[in-house]
Amino acid sequence: MAAATAALGTVLGFFALQLRADGYGQYVESVATFSVLMYVTAALVVVTWVRDGRPHSNSH
Repeated sequence: MAAATAALGTVLGFFALQLRADGYGQYVESVATFSVLMYVTAALVVVTWVRDGRPHSNSH
């Protein structure tokens, strides 16, 4: 899940750069902000998994 979220952040980052290059500057900040939010979410997922330290299965 963290990798997928980080990948989404990367795609959104490239999309923001493309929007800027195409002259859609008014949308760049929103897309870039969402891209950063995806990276922060991915980092929080990883930190949660590391701090949890248990095997991740549905059976307890």
